[in-house]
Amino acid sequence: MDIFPDFGAVGGAAELRAIVGALLTFVLIFAVLMLVICAIVWAVSSSSGNISSAVRARTGFLVSIGAAALAGVGVTWVNFLLGVGAGI
Repeated sequence: MDIFPDFGAVGGAAELRAIVGALLTFVLIFAVLMLVICAIVWAVSSSSGNISSAVRARTGFLVSIGAAALAGVGVTWVNFLLGVGAGI
C-alpha cells in the first residue's frame, strides 16, 4: 500500500510552504537575537550584582534556546513523519 499526503489537493500549497519557511526563518532569527541580548544582559547583571535582572536574563536565555530547538525539532519531526508515511 502506498500512502502519501496529496499536497496538490490544497490550493496554494507552494505558497503555504513558502510562508511556513519564512515564519521559521523569523523564529530562528529572533531566537538567536534574543539569545545574544539575554546572554549580554545576564553577564552584565551578574557582574554588577543585580540578581533580579540576572535571573530574568537567564530565563530569557533558556527560553530562546528552547524556541530555537523546538523550531529545528519541528522541521525534523515533520520530515520524519513524511518519510514514514511514504514508506508505509
